[in-house]
Amino acid sequence: MQQFSSLDTPCLLASWVAVGVFDGVHRGHQALLTHLAAGAHAAGLPAAVVTFHPHPAVALGKVQPPFYLTSPQQRAEQLSSLGIDALVTLPFNASLAQVEAEAFMRQLIRALGLRRLLVGEGFALGRGRQGDIPTLQKLGETLRYSLEVVQPQQSADEIISSSRARALLTQGDLPQVAALLGRPYRIAGPVVHGDGRGRTLGIPTANIAPWPEQLLPPAGVYATWFTLKNQRYPSVTNIGYRPTFLAQAPSPRVETLVFDFERDIYGDDVELDFITRLRPEQRFPSPAELIAQIQRDIQNARETLSHDS
Repeated sequence: MQQFSSLDTPCLLASWVAVGVFDGVHRGHQALLTHLAAGAHAAGLPAAVVTFHPHPAVALGKVQPPFYLTSPQQRAEQLSSLGIDALVTLPFNASLAQVEAEAFMRQLIRALGLRRLLVGEGFALGRGRQGDIPTLQKLGETLRYSLEVVQPQQSADEIISSSRARALLTQGDLPQVAALLGRPYRIAGPVVHGDGRGRTLGIPTANIAPWPEQLLPPAGVYATWFTLKNQRYPSVTNIGYRPTFLAQAPSPRVETLVFDFERDIYGDDVELDFITRLRPEQRFPSPAELIAQIQRDIQNARETLSHDS
């Protein structure tokens, strides 16, 4: 997949295009984008996506990170897997927010040779969201591109959306998040040094440093799959503030115990898929009671993951 960061110069001679943030690349996004790729390829043209970072809501100060369901790299990997041929990631700022809809569409034509634009219901672009579907349809007649509206996907009788996935994630409902995304929720990052307490307790863990702007599940213990160099291992993960040992930690830590695994992996990049929440984080009266609970967590995670292989 080709990647670009601007529409200032020509990237493609002709293409089918979708525009959006596509955070999470959930099942609704997947339906639109696979349709885009299939249609473009049938027409002998590349499929292009124009997206933004930061998210407009973040750039305009409406929300604060951690907010994202996917990092820009994760999003690009997902788009590539769906058959997208070209990705343009535009830096969203106050200047871009003021671009008129018609001016933006002309940019798409000059840079990508826009032939067909695919959008979801309720889509709009340009200053003040003036480029709604009727406006884009009318502009297409003038600028000579066609417009196709793709119907939204539903789960449990509700439209699938990134905001709904975020809400479920903050509630710790990982199975429902996976139902919306079409895959388990994933974080990725390097293994970093922690305080070594797990090794002291006889339960060595890998401390993972995810992208700080990505939304984490709430504090608690989770059954997870740990992936290193394309090899997947069962694991149990704690996200939290270590209340048994600290009165107040400044930020949550992601600590994973990988089952039947003994390797030095400091500095290695890993991925962590969250399957289900086993329990909330809690403070224990003593390290011994914490260790006993961790052993129960390990057994519960093994049982959970035995049905998820």
